[in-house]
Amino acid sequence: MYIPSWPCLTSSQFSFRENLRPVPFPLDEASRKYFYVARNGIYHLFRALGLASRENVLVPNYHSGNETSAMRAAGVNIRFYPILRDLQPDFEALERLCGPETRALYVIHFMGWPQPMNRLVEFCRARGLLLIEDCALSFLSEFEGRPLGSFGEYAVYCLYKSLPIPNGAVLVENRGRLQHLEDLETLNPARVSVLGRSSELLLESFRSRFPFTGAMLAGIKAAAGRMLTALSIERERVGNIGFDLDKVDTGMSSQCHWLLAHFNYELIRNRRRANFQWLEHRLREKVNLLPLSLAEGICPLFLPILVEDKKAVAADLRRRGIGVVELWNEGDPEANGAESEDALFLRKHVLELPIHQNVSEAQLDYIAREVTRRVRSTERLLVPFAAPVAAENQKSAIEPVTLRA
Repeated sequence: MYIPSWPCLTSSQFSFRENLRPVPFPLDEASRKYFYVARNGIYHLFRALGLASRENVLVPNYHSGNETSAMRAAGVNIRFYPILRDLQPDFEALERLCGPETRALYVIHFMGWPQPMNRLVEFCRARGLLLIEDCALSFLSEFEGRPLGSFGEYAVYCLYKSLPIPNGAVLVENRGRLQHLEDLETLNPARVSVLGRSSELLLESFRSRFPFTGAMLAGIKAAAGRMLTALSIERERVGNIGFDLDKVDTGMSSQCHWLLAHFNYELIRNRRRANFQWLEHRLREKVNLLPLSLAEGICPLFLPILVEDKKAVAADLRRRGIGVVELWNEGDPEANGAESEDALFLRKHVLELPIHQNVSEAQLDYIAREVTRRVRSTERLLVPFAAPVAAENQKSAIEPVTLRA
C-alpha cells in the first residue's frame, strides 16, 4: 500500500463540468496577494512594513526556518519566544521579551490548531504591537467561529500544503493597505516548474491506487528531474527548506487560480476532521500523542505522534509506503538557546501522520496497524494537557467515526 504525504491531484479535478464554488477566507478577501510560496509573501510583508533598524519582532522558537530566513532577508531583527511542549506560547517569557523596541508579534498556528488568540490579541493591543498570523499549516481552521488569519493585521497561508495544487500562497491585509504590496507586480512561474509539480501530484494519486506501477513511474519522473538539473534547467521548488531572494517576486500559477475556484472546501475540512478522529481513536492509549483536542472549527493538517527515534521510525514507515512527514527537524540556529528545550523536544520527537482528504479508511487502518507495530507509548514522551479540556471536546476527540467511501 502507498499513502502520499500530501493531498493529490486527480484528472477529475480538471473537469470543466465542475461548478464554481464559494471560496473561504482569505480567498474571498479583496486585500490579498498571491505568491508562489509563503516565504515570498513574508519577505514582501516585512519589506513593506519598513521596520526601523532598532525595532524587533517576536517570533516562536518552534518554526520551519523558511519564515525566519525571509524575515532576515527583509532586514528584520528577531527575538525568539518559547513554545511549550503542548504547542502553547510561554506568556511569562513573552512578557519578559517584549520591550519598547518590539514592533510586532509573529504567531504560528501549528498543524491546524489555533494559538490562544483572545489572549494574544489583548497582549498586542495593550502594547501597541502588530499581530501577524502564520497560517501556512492552518488553512480552513477557525477559532471560536472566526477563520485563523482574521485576527491580526496581516496573515500568510501556504495553500499547497492543504490543497492539491502545484504551488501557491496568499498574503492578506486585514487592516489597511501597504503601498509596497499595492505596487508589487508578481511574475509568472516557469512553466516547467508548474508542469513538473502537477505531474508529481497526479502521479501520487495514481501510485496510491496502483503502488507497484506508480513506483516505477515515480522512478522515471525522478530520472527526468535529474536530467533537467544536469541540463541546468531551473525550476522553482515547493516544500523545501531555504530562501531564494532571486525568486521572491514569483507569483502563483494560473492553474492554481483555476483549481482554487473548484474545490469543495467543506468536504475537505470534514474529511480531514473525520480522518483525524478515526486514526486518533485507533492510536490512543497505544502511542504518545500531543495533547490536541479536535475543537469545533479545527481543520487538522496531520495527526502528530511522539516517537523515541524519529529518523528510524520515519524511515521504517516510509518503507511500508506511509508518507510520514518530519516537520521542522531544524530551525533558525539562533533559536536553540536555553529557553528552547521544549521546541527542541518537539523537533526531536514529533512525527506527522497523513490524514488528508485523499486518505481512505482502508489506508487509515493500514497506518494504524503499521504504527502500532513499531511505536509504543512511554512515560518519558508523555505531554499532558496544559488545562482541562471541555467535556464535549474530549468526547469528539476519541469517539470512532464511520468514513464515507
